[in-house]
Amino acid sequence: RGAGRPGAVTMAKLTYREAVRQSLREALAGDDRVILVGEDVGRYGGAYACSKGLLEEFGPERVRDAPLSESAFVGACIGAAIGGLRPIVEVMTINFSLLALDQIVNNAATLRHMSGGQVGVPLVIRMATGAGRQVAAQHSHSLEVWYAHVPGLKVLAPATPHDARHMLAAALADPDPVVIVEHAMLYATEGEVEEADAAFDAWHAAVRRAGRDVTLVTSGGSLGKTLAAAERLAADGIEAEVIDLRCLRPLDADAIVSAVAKTHRAVVIDEGWKTCGLAAEITAILMERAFYDLDAPVARVSSSEVPIPYAKHLEDAALPSIERIVAAVKGLG
Repeated sequence: RGAGRPGAVTMAKLTYREAVRQSLREALAGDDRVILVGEDVGRYGGAYACSKGLLEEFGPERVRDAPLSESAFVGACIGAAIGGLRPIVEVMTINFSLLALDQIVNNAATLRHMSGGQVGVPLVIRMATGAGRQVAAQHSHSLEVWYAHVPGLKVLAPATPHDARHMLAAALADPDPVVIVEHAMLYATEGEVEEADAAFDAWHAAVRRAGRDVTLVTSGGSLGKTLAAAERLAADGIEAEVIDLRCLRPLDADAIVSAVAKTHRAVVIDEGWKTCGLAAEITAILMERAFYDLDAPVARVSSSEVPIPYAKHLEDAALPSIERIVAAVKGLG
């Protein structure tokens, strides 16, 4: 849309999966130093079909199927990054990334600091996160706050196809390791994508819906539920502002505080667990920086404190829902 007119914005409707694939292809085509490494990224086309066709286009030196050893292939890519390449590592699920936690937290995140700035690790680690697919606890947790806890890492959480299309380039341009968490339930969703977005900013929050009565703070796979809850609240005369964090480390605290200064109420929606979670961190920020702007305590809507169940009705009950978000807002008084 808009093609053929000088200065026109070219838009296309893409699935989240297609947006990720386009970003990977652009990265590989634009820089010979970029390699893609992970389980099934090559011949199978990616566990979520995000790298389909890339092996045929770029060859096995650039698109490498890795063995079932996250510690080994993430560690190898840390070495490749130190040696001058720009690796993109795909870890099938965030649960499996825990097998590479030593490499990510003790090596990738620390080497610049421990070397006095002499050694950088320009590495991007993509991983699917989140529940909703009935694949049980070993494949369904939202552990991105574990990485957001660690100095030396940056953490991005694209919630829309447009963000999925452009965040990889921002991550590759960073001289230090970046973790990109892609909610597995988003891959089939569709949205408008601007092909060339010169003003794109991956590192700050976005206002996805303006409102005056309450601020809803969320990210990733919870954005859709939060927007749907905002629409339901609007039918009852409650106008909610929806903040999509987009970047979990560093958090855009200024955007959160500014929104709450306007609405005076806040609900944080996070698919992680409530205890020591992302929602707790955001609540603490509001206590420290916006206490006197609040007319009610900050409310949190998180996953139940259980391993994510396999059974569909139990999985649904454990996760944040539109109904729970609406109830939390109305419970603020």
